[in-house]
Order: sequence, then C-alpha cells, then structure tokens
Amino acid sequence: MDKPTSPSREDLSDLIPRFDQRGMDLGLERMQQALQAMGNPCASIPAIQVVGTNGKGSIASFIASSLKAAGIRVGLTTSPHLVSWCERISSDGELISIVELRQRLTALQPLAQTHRLTPFELLMATAFDHFRSREVELLVLEVGLGGRLDATTAHPYRPIIAMANIGLDHCEHLGYSLEEITAEKSAVISPGAAVISARQQAEVASILEDKAKHQQARLQWVSPLPEHWDLGLPGVLQRQNAAVAKGALESLAPLGWRLNQDVIRTGLAHAYWPARLQTVHWQSQPVLIDGAHNPPAAERLAHERQQWSNQEFGVCWVLGLQAHKQAPAMLRHLLKPSDLAWIVPVPEHCSWTQHQLAAHCPDLSSQLQSADNVEQVFSILLKQNRWPNPPPVVAGSLYLLGDLLAKQTIKAE
Repeated sequence: MDKPTSPSREDLSDLIPRFDQRGMDLGLERMQQALQAMGNPCASIPAIQVVGTNGKGSIASFIASSLKAAGIRVGLTTSPHLVSWCERISSDGELISIVELRQRLTALQPLAQTHRLTPFELLMATAFDHFRSREVELLVLEVGLGGRLDATTAHPYRPIIAMANIGLDHCEHLGYSLEEITAEKSAVISPGAAVISARQQAEVASILEDKAKHQQARLQWVSPLPEHWDLGLPGVLQRQNAAVAKGALESLAPLGWRLNQDVIRTGLAHAYWPARLQTVHWQSQPVLIDGAHNPPAAERLAHERQQWSNQEFGVCWVLGLQAHKQAPAMLRHLLKPSDLAWIVPVPEHCSWTQHQLAAHCPDLSSQLQSADNVEQVFSILLKQNRWPNPPPVVAGSLYLLGDLLAKQTIKAE
C-alpha cells in the first residue's frame, strides 16, 4: 500500500471540508458558542457589516481601501475566494499567509469539531483569531449568505450596516420572494445602527424602512457618485456601490473616526476587486470576465453593456451556470438577437447544459452553442477571421473564473 501523500501548503482540504459535504446549515448558536470558547476575540471592535445580493464584495473593497488610506488598522473578510483561501482574510490590505492560515486552522480543529462548525464558520473563527493577533481597530465583514443566521452576524458589535442591492438568489435557502429574502437580510440591523443602502426596489425599500424604524436605526439612502469621483473598479454600477461605501465611512464619525473627503477619494480610487468587469488576456487576446451569477447581476451586466462600442455583430458570451441557478432568466437578461452564447460546464459543479437551456428557452436555442471548456471556445474564436470586438465575456460563475485564473488559462493585466 502506497504511503498517503501529505497535502501541499496551498491545499487545505485536510482542514476545510468541501462545502457541499455538510450542506447548508445556517445558524448563530454554534458560532456564538465557539467565539465564547475562544475568549470572544474582537468582541469590542466595531464592525461594518456588508449585506445584500450583488455588490457586497465591491463595497467591502471600497471601504477597506479607504480605511487603509486613513491609516486605520482594518480586518476584512470576504467570500467566496477565486484562487486561494487566503483571499478571504486580510488585515491592512495584506492577505493572511498560507502558512499562518494553515497553522490557525490546525489549532482550531478541536473547537470546530466540538461545536460542529461549518466550513464558513471555521473560516470566520480563524479570521477573528487572526484579527485579534493583528490588533485591528475596525472590522469589515462581508455576509456569506443571507444575514439573519450568517456567521458574521455572530459578531456582537455591528454599528454600521452597508446594504448592497437586494434581489433573488439562493432562493432555496432564503425564500422565493423578494419579501422573504429582504426579511432575512434586514434582520442584521441591530438597535441604533446606521444603515446605508443603495437604491432598492419598492418592496425591498419598504421592508428596510420598517425594520430600521423598529430597531430605531438610522436609514440613509444614497445616490450613485458623480463621474468626477475616480473609482478603482470599472463599471457604471460601481458608482452606486461606492456611494454605499462612502456613506458607511462617513458614519464612522460618531465612533471617533472622521475621514476627510480626500482620504475617501484616495481609497475609492485605489480599490481592487477582481473578476468584476475585469479585462484579462488569453494568448494576448483581450477577454472580459465578470462574476455575475444570478438574474439581478445578469440584469446589471446587461445594463453595463450599453456603454460598450462596436456591438453591430453582437456580444460573444461564454457562460458557466451552476445547476441550481436561475439560468434561463439570466440568459433572457443577457442575450440580444445578434449575440451568441457558448455554454460550458463549471468545473467540479453540476451545471446547466446547452440542451437543457435550449429546452427552457426555445426562442434562444439558435444562439446557444456548447463546448467542453472555455479554452476550447477561445481556440474556435481564434480560428475565425477576427477576435470578437467587444471581447468575449466569460461570466455566470465565480468558481469558473477562479478555475481559469488558478490554471492561468487567463491572465490579469
């Protein structure tokens, strides 16, 4: 019998089980008990909790970048990651090292087993442990799923809530109506909190207003920042996300941090968040990648294309769509009559096929093609007379984009 091989430093499968092995198991009690057993790390440190459906990562990036520009020691958690688990935990703009992450995960294994922590809860416990050692002054916590029962909500001190756009996603866990989903997300609003929200649909706005009133919280609606504000993230809709971030940063004043406008401008201009309307390259050819993976995000991406030139021949889409996603609705948002969509599988995930989508959207079937992987699509495009302009757009799944970046099939500029 061969000797079992030890996992590499980058491979954490021996410490973090696959998310789909446990299944979705939302709840606060496990996380609260685990944090108590750890001595409640960071319990007195204020957190800006970022919640919503689309735009959370961008908002968190804008906030963390501005806090770094202000010289404030900040701990940031985001999810999911693209290439490395380390992307999920950073302090002062630096990712946790793989060596430290492995050490802390190893040390927390008994705690994780005692309290039956989910992989996400274990990572959050690891983040709080890391932040305690770094003596951070402020936390930025991106909600993983929903809000009411999310592990980030176990943190007891969340005086500022940054609310991204709310729409339909993860319906199997949060509910199949906007009202149900908004109720889950608005439950994070704590008494007296400052809530800064992007513009929302009427039914969403009504629930947020009622929740804020019930909690005696201050709800502030913000409008997109004007064009004279330089942003580090591309896209018209990032101006809405940046406005939410700016409002959250200005809400720090009662807590003792008054950031001047120049510092905020610097932070917003230097923010970085990959795979959001990002230009990358495949064999020197330009490619656009975007993490849109639900109907609201697809609708926003369709809105962004209005700014693109040279669309007389349509847009070439390369889409990987997980089987539990509302893929037909996404197609209807994205595809115009002159477009073509290549459907590819998301690696290691059950995915929609071209035949399934054609059956659900027979009127779009002539615009759908199938390929085994993204590189096969690019090879076909390269053999044609010209590379598409605008460049082909790869979207539908962050897992797909992460796989392409990890394998260096595509390379960032």
